Amino acid sequence: MPNPKRRHSQQRSAKRRTHYKATETTLSIDSFTGETHVRHRAHVSEGKLYYKGKVVAEKAPSRA
Repeated sequence: MPNPKRRHSQQRSAKRRTHYKATETTLSIDSFTGETHVRHRAHVSEGKLYYKGKVVAEKAPSRA
């Protein structure tokens, strides 16, 4: 395995890392529930799991 002969400078490493930027997540408002959620992700509202405005799963009733 080849190894570097000399250490990379901090400036050289920083130049490479300039392209790694944090991006802001895109939020949407569900037309059915009015909840704000991350796009293309399921979200919970009032104990139900919604995706694309449709109920995907409901909370199971608790056993007493």
